[in-house]
Amino acid sequence: MIQFYSPDVRHTGLLTPEDSLHCTRVLRHKAGNHISVVDGTGVRFDCVIEHADPRSTLVSIAGEEPVPPHWGTRITLAVAPTKNMDRMEWMVEKAVEIGVDRIVPVLCDHSERKVIKTDRLRKIAVSAMKQSLKAVMPEIDELTPLRQFLKDPGPGPGFMGYCDKEYPLLRLVDEYQPAGNVKLLIGPEGDFSPEEVALAVGARFIPVTFGLSRLRTETAAISALDTIHIINQLRGK
Repeated sequence: MIQFYSPDVRHTGLLTPEDSLHCTRVLRHKAGNHISVVDGTGVRFDCVIEHADPRSTLVSIAGEEPVPPHWGTRITLAVAPTKNMDRMEWMVEKAVEIGVDRIVPVLCDHSERKVIKTDRLRKIAVSAMKQSLKAVMPEIDELTPLRQFLKDPGPGPGFMGYCDKEYPLLRLVDEYQPAGNVKLLIGPEGDFSPEEVALAVGARFIPVTFGLSRLRTETAAISALDTIHIINQLRGK
């Protein structure tokens, strides 16, 4: 199955310019063909092409079905952007494929990258949503100072990737309870500052390790996210 994306398909019946081009020029769809379209809110539409145009393809809705996230919880992934933006983009793509509700790029004291192109990350998220046959577009926040994020991080317990001897060596696989909302916090390549660690702990984030290996920022984010999904699949479903 190939999915197309149109956030306003219910109201306008139009595909985005990018998807119109892909639909008509690459896949050679014509008027009368049925295609699947998602709007990013959790609905998949069975659509009929009324007018095939590489810039603005018009469709009519023949049917629809709800496609909620299969994990049934709210997962927030807050991660400091990597110095190499390609790694951050890869992380966003894989996180959306695995399943995430909200990605928050956080600016930390030791962050080497202090500017990101959020629009670019959102385009990558849209592509990953379509490719992985999901129908809900994750929230992609603007770059947010860590201290601001910690004031209102969202629902569920929080887990911070950290394994300094200052805190007990707890494992995410032991601390997370299946089927619960969760927040994952991943620091920059230079790690969190001591003040940030104290603030996160004060905001009830539990310092945890994701395993025995030392991981890059983007790898740690994907490892933690996948761990949550595996726990839910094995213990809570």
